[in-house]
Amino acid sequence: MVKFQTFDQQIADGFTEERLVARLTMLFGGLALLLAAIGLYGVTAYTVVRRTQEIGIRMALGADRGGVVAMIMCGAIAQASIGLAIGVPVALLCVRLVKSQLYGVTKVDAGLLLGALAVLGAAAAVAGLIPAKRAASIEPMEALRTE
Repeated sequence: MVKFQTFDQQIADGFTEERLVARLTMLFGGLALLLAAIGLYGVTAYTVVRRTQEIGIRMALGADRGGVVAMIMCGAIAQASIGLAIGVPVALLCVRLVKSQLYGVTKVDAGLLLGALAVLGAAAAVAGLIPAKRAASIEPMEALRTE
């Protein structure tokens, strides 16, 4: 049977498997980002619950809500920074392995790496902001009554 296709269609048909692998990789990357954000949210929310009395005392002594939000956000951003400080060098080392497996990959793309850092930073900020807002809305008297 003769199949008539344009040259562009023939080339596209030759890369269907590679396109599928690329889409699956993007899906798994998105899931990893979601899991990291949920994990950071969980750890930050747990920290806020554990420090409820401390936050209540700070607010009773005159700490403003912005200061409480900043305190919680600093902790979340510090955790994300530690993760990035470990992950970026590991990613740079993995480029050596990827170079031998993929055609056209010769070095680290700085723009792509900075974009990934920005996305991870934004996800960490959103994951830390929710418990921080909750901590800022704690009433001092109720916080001091909890055990």
